[in-house]
Amino acid sequence: MRRINPDMFIHGIINGAFNAPFFVTRFREAVFYFSALFDMVDSTVPREDEGRQLFEKEVWGSDIMNVIACEGTERVERPETYKQWQVRNVRAGFRQLPLNCDILRDLKRIVKIHYNKNFSVDEDGKWMLQGWKGRVMFAVSCWKPSKES
Repeated sequence: MRRINPDMFIHGIINGAFNAPFFVTRFREAVFYFSALFDMVDSTVPREDEGRQLFEKEVWGSDIMNVIACEGTERVERPETYKQWQVRNVRAGFRQLPLNCDILRDLKRIVKIHYNKNFSVDEDGKWMLQGWKGRVMFAVSCWKPSKES
């Protein structure tokens, strides 16, 4: 990202802690993450929905296979937590921009009124967190290059 030198970039991540080099740790974290993801979809989209079936098979199926069955350079999916990305972005010479409080407040209101009661939107360390049943599933934040970099 530093070589591209953007004025700003929006960083959206899967908040997963299944990048561990050890299979058992990686497997346990993947089970926690994907079981929450499947529970979320099961609660909101009918099982017969063709789009859901295609997405589960083609996207999540290959992600799960990659995390579980692949080692070393064969593994291309390496999700990390938003806190790990925070450190990585700062080390790369970026500074985080604050979230817009009005937009976050409006988004929380919309989610509360129109979405499943188990969805959540919150903030932590200038990251907007999207969750399901108390588990942070996704995180989004905005970054700018630091002037001194």
